[in-house]
Amino acid sequence: MAEILPDNLTFIDIFAGCGGLSLGLMQAGWTGLFAVEQDINAFQTLQNNLVLENTPFRFAWPSWLPKTSHSVTDVLEKHRVNLVSLAGRVDMLVGGPPCQGFSTAGRRDPSDPRNRLVEAYLEFVNLIKPKIVLIENVRGITLDFDDGDEPTGKINYAKRIIASLSGDYDVSSQMIDTSMFGVPQKRNRFFIIAVRSDLAWRLDGTPFEAIESARHSFIGVKGISAVPVSAKSAISDLEIKRNGRMPSRDSVGFEEIDYMSPLTSYQRLMNDGMDGRQLTDTRLARHKPEIVARFKKIIDICHLDGRLNVSLSREMRASFGLRKCAIRVLDPDNPSPTITSMPDDLIHYCEPRALTVRENARLQSFPDWFAFKGKYTTGGDRRKKEVPRFTQVANAVPPLVAEAIGTALIKYLKPLIKKPSASLYQTVSRKNFETPEALT
Repeated sequence: MAEILPDNLTFIDIFAGCGGLSLGLMQAGWTGLFAVEQDINAFQTLQNNLVLENTPFRFAWPSWLPKTSHSVTDVLEKHRVNLVSLAGRVDMLVGGPPCQGFSTAGRRDPSDPRNRLVEAYLEFVNLIKPKIVLIENVRGITLDFDDGDEPTGKINYAKRIIASLSGDYDVSSQMIDTSMFGVPQKRNRFFIIAVRSDLAWRLDGTPFEAIESARHSFIGVKGISAVPVSAKSAISDLEIKRNGRMPSRDSVGFEEIDYMSPLTSYQRLMNDGMDGRQLTDTRLARHKPEIVARFKKIIDICHLDGRLNVSLSREMRASFGLRKCAIRVLDPDNPSPTITSMPDDLIHYCEPRALTVRENARLQSFPDWFAFKGKYTTGGDRRKKEVPRFTQVANAVPPLVAEAIGTALIKYLKPLIKKPSASLYQTVSRKNFETPEALT
């Protein structure tokens, strides 16, 4: 017995992380078919929020793919026949290959094996032949790497992706500042959007023109009065001096913020749907008294000198005996700098402490009901193998940006849609996909 795929536009998310991009697209009205993520911690977060039956948004999920963590290469090897059966039936393939080897925030490592996963993404494209390809990554992907495998000794992954897609797709790319979409974070990310060539001629303009055209109305609909949104507007309701502390509910020996209620329009937007439930992920770091005293002095000096949102000067680091270069004090009146996976990279603007996972999530525009799972942090060589909560948040596409892009693309694709449940939507066997509750 045949079944029509959901009336909404459909997507598959690979290298999905904890699900920030998927969440935003679902909030915009897209239907996710499934997601691929290798890390157990990140997939546990994605599953908890976007797979279980009682979640506000849920993947349709095929019966042939177990609902567990998978590497992209494993899915390509073990489920190739199923992937080929979806060829031409999926509206969009999204995702961003792991960016650590490209990132300018840390040490760029051209030999990092995660860089090679770009090729796996392109193989997915060749098998599924989606109508649209959406890729997000750090600015570093546009830079040249030294690479002995290349005749020139240089490789630019962005150019390689664009060249690989250009045979079958009309490809556009752009750097996007997430703060222009209401995200309280100055986060510049490189986006590639490719539209299959046999369809692109029917569309007006480029996808990025459509996204920019829809940006102001999207911000208005979300109730964001003005952009950029400041860090204080995003997290002032989480200050300890307002809420107090309570024993951590998931970490023995720790304390967490005893949250009260939102104060600003952005905070109310993030808190929507909580209905008075206690926030998760507000566990506080256990700073030693001398660290607290040091943070107090650093905060005071940075406010006095106007050195907010920027790394401490060499002289200041030397005066405090600090070797770490990336420490910054958050500016309450501007968007935060780019969130990183290191919990102690950013000091609160008025409280002598590092930020909580929830505060970082707010700066990334995750709604308060979105709960993170797994370890809070990790260290040493495990950083290349594990994705704990702080890293999950830092690596994610801000859901608010994903929702804005998803909303604009739905409007952009209207010329391709002849009937609500036809044209773009193909039939598949009922045994292959679950039917979301809202569509049964």
